[in-house]
Amino acid sequence: MFRIGYRTIKTAIGVAIAISIAQLCHLNSFPSAGIITILCIQITKKKSLQAAFSRFLACLIAMLYSTIFFEGIAFHPAVIGLMLLFFIPTVVAVKAQEGVVTSSVILLHIYSAGHVTVHLLLNELGLLVIGITVALLMNLYMPSVEGKLKKARQQLEGDFSVIFKKMALYLRTNRSNWDGEELMRVNDTISEAKILAFRDVENHVTSKDDLYYQYFIMREKQFEIVERMLPLAAVLPKELPYSQVLADFIEELADHVHPYNTSHIYLRKLDALMEQAQQMPLPATREEFDIQAALIGLIKELEKYLILKSIYKGFSRQKGCMKKEAVT
Repeated sequence: MFRIGYRTIKTAIGVAIAISIAQLCHLNSFPSAGIITILCIQITKKKSLQAAFSRFLACLIAMLYSTIFFEGIAFHPAVIGLMLLFFIPTVVAVKAQEGVVTSSVILLHIYSAGHVTVHLLLNELGLLVIGITVALLMNLYMPSVEGKLKKARQQLEGDFSVIFKKMALYLRTNRSNWDGEELMRVNDTISEAKILAFRDVENHVTSKDDLYYQYFIMREKQFEIVERMLPLAAVLPKELPYSQVLADFIEELADHVHPYNTSHIYLRKLDALMEQAQQMPLPATREEFDIQAALIGLIKELEKYLILKSIYKGFSRQKGCMKKEAVT
């Protein structure tokens, strides 16, 4: 499906502006300012800054090497090859390898001129500054992804809630017609949300607002625990009194899957359940041993799930804002 994204629009506008400014300044090879703008407009503000710095540094090195090699040896294609043997390792050493393509444009301009002059170097520097500046200005605007992140969070919490309810139902009845759709969807949601949240972090240049990213990392770790809980729950017979107690507890968790700080309430309840489970009579058969082991294992996994929630920063209930606090 044909679609024009915001980055495409910014690039098109930026290229037109950069070329226009370079042309108004009567710079030679003014279309190159547009090429530099294209190369510097990135998907996030941080990446754009990094790209701009790398390209600026690489181009300065290219101008220096061009002056040394072309004026010191000759303006010959073989000299370009010789220079690149030194130039590329240099930009890699200073971590400016992103600027190899941009600096090659500058290098070939100098080669085409047939001589190095102050006016030529200032011309190339002008193209570079115009192209980079326009790209950075265009990248000041980044569309907010908070709506998408909020939707992914709600989707994830809804799926967690369904998984817990299905687990509670099985503990009560030892029957289930669940197809596990939510399990597969959680993995996809977390993967996509992490990418989106990381992009959001990269767009906060002056502050590290990684609340959503840390949230999805936390849910990813919790999901690993949930996957370990399911086979343990499958071992417990409905006749076991603790199965019904655990079902009630897990169902209560299912009704309170949210990013706010209530995990301490459930940890206290879980401690009481563990104390009761540890007072069970010693198993007389292998089957009883497996059941007790699964019961205690499930309680411990639930504890890990809740502890993991309690140590992460979370969302404030006040007017939908976010702030650092433990989450559930």
